Amino acid sequence: MPAEALMDLARAAVWVSLVVGGPVMIVALVVGLVIGLFQALTSIQEMTLTFVPKIIAILIGLWVLGDFMATELGDFFKGPIVDALASI
Repeated sequence: MPAEALMDLARAAVWVSLVVGGPVMIVALVVGLVIGLFQALTSIQEMTLTFVPKIIAILIGLWVLGDFMATELGDFFKGPIVDALASI
């Protein structure tokens, strides 16, 4: 496999990982910012207050976006990965 094809495959893999993982990470970021703002405004410094809502939001995000994520990963595997394996 030529180096250019390998770099294109690596670039596509990074892009797919950003597309698949990005929305869930954005959900975690937004929930973390909201909880941090709430803690700053109310002076509540409870450690579980930061983790439990984030975990719940991430699980809901995975539940809602799971089909999209699986489709994207499946399309990536069926496309460039299978083609690269076939050319070896």
